[in-house]
This record gives sequence, structure tokens and C-alpha cells, in this order.
Amino acid sequence: MLGDHLLEVAELARMYAHKLGQDKAGELMGLLHDLGKYSDEFQNYLRSAVGLLDQDVDEEAVDAVEHKGKVDHSTAGAQWLWTNLADKGTEGKLAAQFLALCIASHHSGMIDCVAPDGKDNFSRRINKADQNTHLAEVTSKIDTEIKERLDSLLNDSSLVGGLATLVKETCKGKNAEIALFNCGFLARFIFSCLIDADRTNTRNFERGAPMQPVENKTPEWQVLIDRLESRLNSFVPDSEINKLRKTISDDCKVFSDRERGMYTLTVPTGGGKTLASLRFALHHAKEYSMDRIIYVIPYTSIIDQNARIAREILEPAGVEPGSVVLEHHSNLTPEKDTWQNKTLSQNWDAPVIYTTSVQLLEALFAAGTRDVRRLHRLANAVIVFDEIQTMPIRCVHLFSNAMNFLVAHVKSTVVLCTATQPLLQKVDATKGAIQLSTEPSEMMPDVAGLFEALQRVEVIDQRKPEGWSVEEIAALAVQEQETSCSCLVIVNTKKMALALYEQCGGARNPHLFHLSTNMCPAHRKAKLDNILSRLEPGKEEPTMCISTQLIEAGVDVDFGCVIRSAAGLDSIAQAAGRCNRNARRAKARVYVVNPTDEYLGKLPDISIGKQAYERFAWEYANEPDAFDKNPLGEKALERFFTYYFFDRRGEMAYTVKPPTFEREDTLLNILSFNGKAVEESGRVNKNKTDLILRQSFMSAAQAFKAIDTAAQGVVVPYGPKGVGLINDLCAADEPKKQYPLLRKAQQYTVNVFPNVLEKLQKSGAVHEVQEGTGILYLDKHYYDEATGLVETPTGTMDTLMT
Repeated sequence: MLGDHLLEVAELARMYAHKLGQDKAGELMGLLHDLGKYSDEFQNYLRSAVGLLDQDVDEEAVDAVEHKGKVDHSTAGAQWLWTNLADKGTEGKLAAQFLALCIASHHSGMIDCVAPDGKDNFSRRINKADQNTHLAEVTSKIDTEIKERLDSLLNDSSLVGGLATLVKETCKGKNAEIALFNCGFLARFIFSCLIDADRTNTRNFERGAPMQPVENKTPEWQVLIDRLESRLNSFVPDSEINKLRKTISDDCKVFSDRERGMYTLTVPTGGGKTLASLRFALHHAKEYSMDRIIYVIPYTSIIDQNARIAREILEPAGVEPGSVVLEHHSNLTPEKDTWQNKTLSQNWDAPVIYTTSVQLLEALFAAGTRDVRRLHRLANAVIVFDEIQTMPIRCVHLFSNAMNFLVAHVKSTVVLCTATQPLLQKVDATKGAIQLSTEPSEMMPDVAGLFEALQRVEVIDQRKPEGWSVEEIAALAVQEQETSCSCLVIVNTKKMALALYEQCGGARNPHLFHLSTNMCPAHRKAKLDNILSRLEPGKEEPTMCISTQLIEAGVDVDFGCVIRSAAGLDSIAQAAGRCNRNARRAKARVYVVNPTDEYLGKLPDISIGKQAYERFAWEYANEPDAFDKNPLGEKALERFFTYYFFDRRGEMAYTVKPPTFEREDTLLNILSFNGKAVEESGRVNKNKTDLILRQSFMSAAQAFKAIDTAAQGVVVPYGPKGVGLINDLCAADEPKKQYPLLRKAQQYTVNVFPNVLEKLQKSGAVHEVQEGTGILYLDKHYYDEATGLVETPTGTMDTLMT
């Protein structure tokens, strides 16, 4: 059975590593990764764990609970590889370290080569005593078929030479810092191939699925193109704005025959970039036989709508739901990997993926093995970043270097899509700036003309020195709803949204709606569907919505008036995109107000964006001609980003400090030179390391957070389907039963921050669906039909559940 596992993982890893041209390296890692399991010590542990050995009867039996995780079975393969490759010159040593690192790390996540305290962990692992790794014993027990394949791979000069050539290519033309970052990122990419192969094989075994690997086939892009083009042809450009949207879509299609590369798509809000970018992606994927399309979106609320639109078009009646479009945005399983959630994780194996920037960044940089397994799926893919301006400032250099790698070395195309381009190509290039492809790199031939043509609102800056009270904002909202029939109020915090909702009448007001991330996607979708039906042209009903910023990007609604709590100009521009979206009014009003009780202390990006807006607003008020009299135009946004974005350039390399890290440093340095750790290593070990990879991979990954506070997904009892899912998850005691349920459960999940989760746990409001899985569900009394998850019990959901 062990031999079968090694051969099957080797075949999968070979397929995955083929994207890098490293088939042989992938196969070699797969054959060696569990080599230590041939030892008697591991076999006795395994047989004891499954009950084949009895401690009271069998001398070889051991206490399986006590031995769990303590029998080293990953070092032997790394040592075998190092022993057989490291003496083959410089290139052999390079290949040996890359591949041995991956094998030694395949259970823990990538280890520190040189740790922050100066310890040479890689050499320590490679030199670990034989009595602990059993290298001599397992070498003598390797199956004949595997031994013959290992010998063949070792004698193939293209193994070492191919990997060495790839390393040189990733470093060519780069300064030392970026070259070393690329080396480390390449190692992580190769690691991803091994991890996904191992986890996929394990999952297939647990689910009873076929174990024989199947070569990946290019999706039938033409079929999907035909479905989209048919839908687009059904649209009648019956207004000037719809004619403009058609032009934008046509321009994207024309652009799709450009070479793979790094491009921007700059379309003002309301320009129809959702379907236009999908059109580009489908045609481009077909042109270059690409493996998948990945949409990366900052907020789950946008995924709700965009994925639904894509699914309606690409998965019509008769097509198996989920066979084309996969949503992956909820974190249902805990950060710490268990054997169960390792097999339950999504691996992005679908033609069209919708995911969040958090999930994408964690695949690129986070700790453990759960997220990194998806990294290789980014190869030979069209990756569209919607609302790229929301990329966390501290991740700018890490992100830019990673995207440049994907475009340059694994044949991917990256599209940075937004109405408010943050100009990532103009940051400090010595640390990593986006490298746009040869001009034209912008898909739209006349961006300035688009901003002028799509100017549909009047921005009214109503901030006042004393600020606005909740009562005053509510009064303005009621007044504007009466005047314009519909009014959207967007604020920066969930607390403020709830306060305004109650002030405007709460559940007693039949025209009032509330939206926040305390509501699960299915709940938000139901609310948005209701709102959309009330805003339908010719049938418009009085409607007021109080929302957090989740609605301001990518959600296709058209209100008569918008009131926006002061924030960055990019957020105000996005909010304005929800007003007069279809140009049914001559010009609608967008008010900017400054609430007195909106605390932004834990929201530094919003707070700093607000300050940058205030600086810009003063300049605009004094010299509007300098901005073409358009406070939301190209010139205005460029000035805003000058203040907000570039004035924060010192944050862009991701600074870490004690107690999060050993000493103050940047993740960019730690994942490249790692100079401070290497210097400490020289002091501790009295000699300078000669390792090619010297990064503190694990320490950097543990310090990395895509957002400041990681949230835990909790399945909530919204409606009969939510309740039924919870019941099914509680009854499904095997991973193969839980897996399909978890995919459905994403629509019934709320991501909860640690402080709130702790309070809910103390109240007995959350429970595990099965002991040890870490998958949580919410008690029915803590979910409200109007506002979602609440911290104090309510009975309002009872009627939905009977």
C-alpha cells in the first residue's frame, strides 16, 4: 500500500510540476516524500493505530496516541536525495536543497532554512541521526519498482540541469533581493505541487475515488464562450450607457488575442467590467489553451453576485451545478491543519474560480500546508483581480513580485481591474513593482473619455466641523428617500450600520434594509434580490438600505441617492457607482458626511484613506479646474493615491516587529536576503552559511496575515437550508460525506473575528459539527432574520426554522 501511495503521488506531482517544466523533479519528490514510512518504527505505530497490533499481546505494539506526530517519516527522503545529489557540483547541490527542503517540509509547511535566531535548521535536519530517521533501514526496504525509477531519475542529467536553468531564469535581470525572493517563491511553488499531490491522493483514498491520476484536460472554452456570447447578444443597447458598455466589452474581446502578460483594465463604476473582463478571460484562455480562470475579489459580497452571474451564464439548465464555476471564500476549517481538514480543503480544480484576495494571498504566503497546495493552480491561468485598489498596502512588494513571477515563469496572464487604479507599477522597483506588458498594457483605448462619459453623479461634500450625529444622518436619508424614492447609506463600521438601521425604524420600517458581513451570503443574496426588485425601472418602490462598504464594489444596484461616510476617495468613487448607475436621472446626488460616533481605531486603512481624502478635498475645493472639475476623475484619483498610497511606501515591504517576530524586519527581506538571520547565524555558528536558500520560510509564513485579524468561518442556521446543512454536517462523520456539504455550506457561513468568536463560545452559541474537525456552527438564537449574526440571543429565526 505504501508503494502504491508513493507511485500515485509521484505521478500527480509529475503532472503538476510539468507547468514549470520540472516533471522529473515532481516525480522524484513524490517517490521520496514518505520514504521514512518503510521503517519498522512507523509501521508498528501505524498498525497499532488501526488496531492490527495489540499492546497486551504484540511485542511490537506501541501507544499510538503517544507516538502520533512523533515518528519522523519525512526526513529520510530528504536525506536520501541530499546524499545522492549534493555531490554533483554546484547545480546538484542547488537541486538537492530545493527538493530536499520540500520533502522535509511536507507535513509542517516549509521550514526555516536559517531561522531568525541564527540556527541552520536545514543542515540540522539533513544531518539528523540515522537512529531517528532510519535512512539505512528504509533504503534497504524500498520496493523494486520505486528503486528502479529513483535510479533512472538520478541518472537523468536533465533533472539537475533543468532545475538549475529554471533557477537562473527566475534570477536573470533582477537585483539580488528580488532574485533571492524569486528563488524562495520557486521553492514554494514546487512545494505546492508535492503538497497537492499528497493531499489529493489521500483525499481520493478517503472518499473511495479512483486512485489512478488522470492528465488535466484543457476546459472546453469554446462551449463557455458560446454561452457568454449568446447572453451578450441578447442584450439590446437601448441607451447611451448600454451602448458604451457594449463598446467596453467589445474592446476587451479584441484585446484577448494579445500575448500572455500583465495588463490593466480601467473602467469607471457602472461600465460593465464584470462581464467585459469575463469575455476577455474566456477568449484569452481559449487562445492560449489555459487551464483555468481565477477571479480574485476583495469582498465575499461581490463574489455572491459575480459568481451567480457567471454561474447563470456558464452553467445553464442541464449542466451540473459547480462543474464550471467554483466559489471559494469561506474559512470553515481552523488554521491548524488536522488529518481531516487537510483532505477537506479546496484545491481550485475547476475551470472558473471565484475567490477572495485573502485566500489568494494566503496561497502565496501563508503558513502550513492547507493554503499552499493551491499555489500551482495559478500557473497557465488567467487571473483577474477585481478592485485591485483594495490590495493591503503592506503586501504591495510581496504581491508585485509574486505576480511578476507568475507571468514571467509559469505562463499566466494577470489583469488588474478597477475604476481606481492604484498605480502598482510606479512603486519602488528595487523592492518589487508590477511589470506591465509592452504598451498598450491598458485594455481600454480611451480611459479619460470613459470617465467623462460615465460621469452620472454630483458629489456633495457635506462634512462639517462638529460632525454628523446618527439622528442627523438618518434624517438626511429619510429626506433623500422621499425625494429620490431610493437612498443608500454606506458607513465604515457594522456598529454604525446597526445604529442607523435602528434609528431609521429597524424591522418596523417595511422600506428599510440592512446589509453587513454578519449576514451569510445566502442571506445577503436574498436581501439584495428584494432590493433589486424594488429598484426595477418603471416599478420602483420606496427603498432605503443601510450597509457597510461591502455593497460599494461590484454590487449592481442603482439608487437615486447615496450618502457615504467619509473614507478614501476610491471608496467614495465606488459608492458613487451604486448611484444613478444606469443614468436614468440627469444627475443624482452623492453626499459625503462625517459621523461623530464612527470609531476607526481598528481600521487604519479607512482612517488613513479618510485623511488623504480630506487633503484632496481641500485642494479640489480651491482649484477644481486642476482636476477637470471631476472629483471622481482620473486626475483626482491619481492625486488621492499620491497622498494615500505613495506616502505609505515605507509600509509596503510588510514590516514585522516583536512579539510577532524575533526582531524588527520586513517579510520581503526575510523571504529574500534574510540578512539579519544570516548575520546571526554567522555569529552563532562562527561561519557564513553557504546555503542557496537561506530564508526563514516558516517564521515568515506564520507572521504573514492577509488581514490584521484572521476570521473563523461559522455555519449559520439561515432558513431551512442552513438548518438542514448543519444537521447534515453533524451527521456526516466521514470526510467523504463532509466534503460536498462544505461546498454548499459556504453560502451559509459568516466569518467571525476572534474576539466575537470567544464571546460566542463562552455563551455556548457555537459548537463543532463533529469533535476534532474544527468546523463550527451557530445556535439558532444567535442569528437574526434582519441583521444576521448577533452576540446576544434572539428568537426571531424560530419562524424560519419551523
